[in-house]
Amino acid sequence: MNERFAPLLADVSQRFPDYSSASLLVVDATAQTLFLLENGQVAREWVISTATSGVGSAKGSQQTPLGVHRVAQKLGDGAPLGAIFKARQNTGRIAQILTGADERSTADNVTTRILWLDGLEPGLNKGGNVDSYERYIYIHGTDEEGRLGNPASHGCIRMRNADVIDLFNRVDENTLVVITQKREG
Repeated sequence: MNERFAPLLADVSQRFPDYSSASLLVVDATAQTLFLLENGQVAREWVISTATSGVGSAKGSQQTPLGVHRVAQKLGDGAPLGAIFKARQNTGRIAQILTGADERSTADNVTTRILWLDGLEPGLNKGGNVDSYERYIYIHGTDEEGRLGNPASHGCIRMRNADVIDLFNRVDENTLVVITQKREG
């Protein structure tokens, strides 16, 4: 077992026994990294972007919510790399992928694949004004790949398009996703 993630795995397994912890996704908002843990070991890690506005759960905050979530739905299987989605539907258009750190898209495009997250912690990311599912919080591809590694989203977790395909193919619906941020001091 990976010592770094052992306490987190133990906590999640205890609090959410109905979900398998054989595979677990950990979003480290401080490091802007997504880890795939398989049987307690880091199987893959990818550079990501969380929200420019930081972490938080309030509706309309444009922040990335903390806490334990599950992959509620996987959308976009078979869509081409760069496919643009609107309201979770493939538009049939392909985004121009921007790889420069200073390049900006004219839209907040959701591309290639979507993993729609559902919070599991009432009051933190589930229910009321803090519901991640009702806020449409996704892990998804982006056309602003050059901005990855720095906070750049409006609340979602952005990935490189090739990476989100890799992730999509490795995890199932109901896989747990823990979004964390290291505390200073």
